[in-house]
Amino acid sequence: MDSVLRASANSGQRAVLITTLAVPLTGWAVHAVALHRQLAAAKRDPLTGLLRRDAYTARARRLLARHGDNTTVVMVDADHFKQINDRLGHAAGDTVLVALAARLAAWAGPHAAAGRLGGDEFAAVLPLPRGRRQVRLEQLVRMLHTPVVLDDGRSVDVAASVGAAAPEVIGTGDLSALQRAADAALCDGKHSGRAHLATAAHAAVPSINGRRAGRPGTATWGRAA
Repeated sequence: MDSVLRASANSGQRAVLITTLAVPLTGWAVHAVALHRQLAAAKRDPLTGLLRRDAYTARARRLLARHGDNTTVVMVDADHFKQINDRLGHAAGDTVLVALAARLAAWAGPHAAAGRLGGDEFAAVLPLPRGRRQVRLEQLVRMLHTPVVLDDGRSVDVAASVGAAAPEVIGTGDLSALQRAADAALCDGKHSGRAHLATAAHAAVPSINGRRAGRPGTATWGRAA
């Protein structure tokens, strides 16, 4: 009987010890999950859910290193966005930004890097080889020019300018150089309803007021319907 009692007592002590240890371990597990979520949230723009600039840049560079010439860098700039804010209010402007960001992310796909660079400017880097580039950029233009329905049911006509750059055209896999070229192509085609693919000449276009100045000789795809 004594041996049974001792065994029962030892089992109870082990149970208490395990339970005692489990409390801080569970607390740390919850803390780790919360911390992971905070870190993940810190990488995302709170309005649109796209990657913030630093997280976008890191992922974009990995994609360029992995896929090389089969990569395309895309810059997107909302057209007439200030007019939407002034006419309909900032809540409507936010709804438009969220819609444009969601469309860019859906178009680019889960394996791309899609980020909000600031304000109404977005970027995406994705595996997209030469043979599919034209059709896919035409698709993006159509998506970005689809009206946005606000919470109150009103429909807002929206548009966005698109510039793209490819490593085999620009002659480099450097993200900054490709973004500058894509931005120069975007400025060339601002408000045109077409996606503009940068030529090698766009990489040398000087910056004006923080944006790249446009230059003739751009390939244009996808007039909005």
